[in-house]
Amino acid sequence: MKYIYETQMEVRDYECDIEGIVNNANYLHYTEHTRHLFLLSTGLSFAEMHRKGVDAVVAKMSLEYKYPLHCDDVFISRLGLRKEGVRYIFNQDIYRASDNKLCFKSIVTLVCLINGRLGVSEDYDRAFSKFIGEDDHAK
Repeated sequence: MKYIYETQMEVRDYECDIEGIVNNANYLHYTEHTRHLFLLSTGLSFAEMHRKGVDAVVAKMSLEYKYPLHCDDVFISRLGLRKEGVRYIFNQDIYRASDNKLCFKSIVTLVCLINGRLGVSEDYDRAFSKFIGEDDHAK
């Protein structure tokens, strides 16, 4: 899958565990922050969508920890996207910036709850339309 968005971040000392590496849960924060920044880049706000009663929620995650990040490492969080039915599938990978070493791979599946019920968000579909091919909608 090709990447359609990327952002750079830095590991902060409090994100590391006693072993001196990033605690595994922090990678989920990194990927979530990347999705929120991506959404903003399309003109939508996660918080504003919530106020409208539309919540994109994680339904499934597949995670692979490849190589640890350490305190002060700068990394690049990259994102790809496809749609299958009502599901948005994000391929999100994290690379250490200094040598482009793959550190983390994930597949994150999101669905939209509209006023608490599973549904299709026209706002999200419109915002993602230039990244999702027509054949992605039919799956």
